[in-house]
Amino acid sequence: MFAANIWHWWIGVALTGVGVLAVLGLGATYLKSITSQRYPPDAGDRRRARENDL
Repeated sequence: MFAANIWHWWIGVALTGVGVLAVLGLGATYLKSITSQRYPPDAGDRRRARENDL
C-alpha cells in the first residue's frame, strides 16, 4: 500500500505540471492572437497599400 500512495502522489504532480503548462500555453496563444490583430506584420501591409495605390 505504501507504493500506491507514492505512485498516486507522482501522478498528481505530473498532472499539475501538465495543467499549468496548458494554461500558460493557452494564455500565450491568446496574447499572440490579440497582439497580431493590433500590430499586423509590416511587409504585408506595405504590399497591400502599394496594390491599392495602383
